[in-house]
Amino acid sequence: MTLTPNAEPPTFLSVPPRQDKPRSSGVTHVLDKGLPLEQTRVVLDSVGRFVDIWKFGYGLAYIDRQLPAKLDLLATHSIRACPGGTLAEIAWLQGKWSDYLDWLERVGLGCLEVSSGATDMPVEAKRELISTAADRGFEVFAEVGSKDPGAVASAREWAAQAKADLEAGATWIVAEGRESGTVGLYNAFGEVRPDLVDALAAVDAQATIIYEAPQRDQQAWLIRHVGAQVNLGNVAVEEILSLEALRLGLRSGTTAPATDPVLR
Repeated sequence: MTLTPNAEPPTFLSVPPRQDKPRSSGVTHVLDKGLPLEQTRVVLDSVGRFVDIWKFGYGLAYIDRQLPAKLDLLATHSIRACPGGTLAEIAWLQGKWSDYLDWLERVGLGCLEVSSGATDMPVEAKRELISTAADRGFEVFAEVGSKDPGAVASAREWAAQAKADLEAGATWIVAEGRESGTVGLYNAFGEVRPDLVDALAAVDAQATIIYEAPQRDQQAWLIRHVGAQVNLGNVAVEEILSLEALRLGLRSGTTAPATDPVLR
């Protein structure tokens, strides 16, 4: 039997249910490290239905001449686009925060990430950035945790940061893991810190928490520990379909009956 390129998938296996977009849980947040427009088009035509948030890593959104076309393409797939937190930190450091928000509005970016891990930004300044962005109607992703591998991660402090950022106006909390998966939420070997996951989950049950999880073992651990509807971030473009298979228990590491609470 020959399948057409966009054939509907089979339905004879029992797998966890997935919300349609726009999703409030089970969100997949992808890290774009400079994918050209035509390659982005190919990826989204294939797996765009599984992607919710597309993060332009580092300061790439500022220098990518294909940004307008990429934003149009993402919109056709109902994917929200978001610049990385480093760009916001640089704008703050140079005293250009208002100019940054003006530019986001001009190019049509309705989301932004606010972090403090690349600079010595005081927590008060971070909350002010969150508040001013939220007041202007932006969907704010507030990152907790440090990019410094030597920083000591306290579960109580992460939970307090997350709660305060939400109160300041953030829509989402992003748990730091970087593209390496060896800092913040993880130790130097890429192993998950369960105390940090549990502390953040307790803040808002999981609904507003996005756990950066670039490595397959990290994704599988979080799906087993939190559930198939966990929000996962910094997913590599080439891993989008593989992550969906993990969510549905179709890869080793998450294989379990659909009645298992962890895969609901």
